[in-house]
Amino acid sequence: MGNFDDEGVLRPRERHLVSGSKGQEFDRDSGGPAGLIYGFILIWLGNFSVFICIGELASAVPTAGGQYHWVSLLAPRSSNKFFSYVTGWLTVIGWIAALTSVCYFVADLILQLVSLNDVNGTYAREGWHGTLLLWALLLLCVFINVFISGALPTIEVLVLIVHILGFFGILIPLVYLTPAHNSAKDIFSKFHNDGAWSTHTLAFFVGLQGNALAFVGTDSVVHMSEEVKNASTEVPRSMLLSLAINGTLALGMLFAVLFSADDIPHLLQDQDAQTAPFLRIFQHAVGSKAGATVMVSIIVLLEFCSAMGCLAAASRMTWSFARDRGLPFSRALSMIDKRSTIPVISILIVTLFAALLALINIGSSIAFNGTISLVLEGFYLSYLLAVALLLWRRLRGDLDDGPGAAMQADAETQTQTEVQEKRLSWGPWRLRGALGVANNAIAIVYLCLIIFFSFWPTQVNPDLQSMNWAGVVTGGVAAFSVLYYVLLAKKSYTGPVVEVDPRAL
Repeated sequence: MGNFDDEGVLRPRERHLVSGSKGQEFDRDSGGPAGLIYGFILIWLGNFSVFICIGELASAVPTAGGQYHWVSLLAPRSSNKFFSYVTGWLTVIGWIAALTSVCYFVADLILQLVSLNDVNGTYAREGWHGTLLLWALLLLCVFINVFISGALPTIEVLVLIVHILGFFGILIPLVYLTPAHNSAKDIFSKFHNDGAWSTHTLAFFVGLQGNALAFVGTDSVVHMSEEVKNASTEVPRSMLLSLAINGTLALGMLFAVLFSADDIPHLLQDQDAQTAPFLRIFQHAVGSKAGATVMVSIIVLLEFCSAMGCLAAASRMTWSFARDRGLPFSRALSMIDKRSTIPVISILIVTLFAALLALINIGSSIAFNGTISLVLEGFYLSYLLAVALLLWRRLRGDLDDGPGAAMQADAETQTQTEVQEKRLSWGPWRLRGALGVANNAIAIVYLCLIIFFSFWPTQVNPDLQSMNWAGVVTGGVAAFSVLYYVLLAKKSYTGPVVEVDPRAL
């Protein structure tokens, strides 16, 4: 594999555009255009703080396990197995939900293009349409990850080029060809609060969920660490580079869409439209369905590549947790194909569960959205545990300044319980002194803020349609993982296995 974070580098810009067919990208209920812009900047800066912390951990211990491995290293010995296990479950389920979510966005975009180009206007979308298309996309992702995995580094480079060129391919027609533009006052100073919250400030914080979701997956390269050369330096560098590139492009695209949106209130009030507001903005800007189709097709291609990278990261995370006996049928899930040296069984199982999740969409889109809402909560809770424990260890002075020795273990293979009491050391990449402590604290505050508001609905007194089911889904997964740990995994799960001496990395 290459060392560039293709999943993290693709998602934010496209995700902002495909965030919902009912106008979620403008977030009228929770902030409006101004709230979206300022919220994006807040989320972007918050993610920089978080992924600097994640980079410090990845530099010290570059492992496919990521968060659950770090939690096991940093937590007190009396509870490290338990916290590591719950973190592992949240991360695995979060990645499976993320894969389902990205494939669903791609399928949704394709179906919207069908609606846009339906000459007779007779096409009526059904839930099973999206599910079948999602399955087809999953199969294509499996084919690429299993049979041509050796070409993935080349594909990643080509996708990055298309990503940057596609940005200008969409931005220039959108800005130049739009007949009229909104004023700066309309974009930067007008907040909306159609969710009937008590203040605009509260509406703003409730509306942060969409922006936060756009950056989920930035740590995908962490779970490829054991396939990356010089991972202790390349993984942190890759994450922050992708975050910088993505944030810049996404902010530019956000400005372009908002300034080019003709009659934003009308776009949001058209609840019967088969296409998303951003697609109608494209059509209005270029004056043709064909032009809008070409622009959206670029996004479809890039989002599919994001799904491809998402499957790679999800399967490595699943393989790593299974290797440490954290999942049912761990022996099979931790097998590596001798020919390709990739976890084929983990790839297939992750794909199977994503396909099963997609079945929910046939019966109820409400239940489906509630299920994939685990993406944000699963990732952010795992980040919070790892970063909070890092700060605790930092303040206690438990981390040595030795060069690159993430763990003072001499044996090639030891369980974490055998080395837990050994001194931990920083990797070659970190923030030093008070600056590092301050950044850890800022990241924790940011994560707590987003997690707290991620459970809120978009409006006061929600009905079944607008209810936020994230708390139910996240609580259910956490409860199941705790129950499974107490009944079965407590005996078999001993913590992450250290297979190589990190000083050799």
